[in-house]
Amino acid sequence: MNLYIIRHAIAVDEGTPEFQDNERPLTDKGKKKMRQIAKGLRTLGADFDLILSSPYIRAQETAEILADVFKMKKDVGFSENLVPMGDPDLLIAELNEKYSVNSLALIGHEPQLTALIGLLVSENSNMDMTLKKGGVCSFSTDDLHHTRRATLEWLLTPGILVEIGEK
Repeated sequence: MNLYIIRHAIAVDEGTPEFQDNERPLTDKGKKKMRQIAKGLRTLGADFDLILSSPYIRAQETAEILADVFKMKKDVGFSENLVPMGDPDLLIAELNEKYSVNSLALIGHEPQLTALIGLLVSENSNMDMTLKKGGVCSFSTDDLHHTRRATLEWLLTPGILVEIGEK
């Protein structure tokens, strides 16, 4: 399976009075940049059978942009295990139980995504890194049922993906 871990794009600042955290939308800049990032992913040959997103608005909007660029509007699902404080072990269990696909995009938040990346790379969720907003990490794995390990194929910043998408 190809697994793409994607942090949501730039959103309205945390603590903005008119929005609860789960209601914060993407900014106009975030939407534009995510569209370019998605085009970069398409140029790289990324492909998704399913996009699974956090139910938070900023992640949903990121998923919608990705689905639009990849022309797959009906293949977006949602998981509570992708929220900012979600448990990566529960997410992996959910993936094993519910989804049998060749290529999957997961859209979520920090610090949960870093914990997931750490678990996949080293079976240790305490990794000291931050995935930038709109950043993408690609993994390949034969099976997550018996081990929580995957091969890191690449990790790209939003800036690099934007450049690739503009070509």
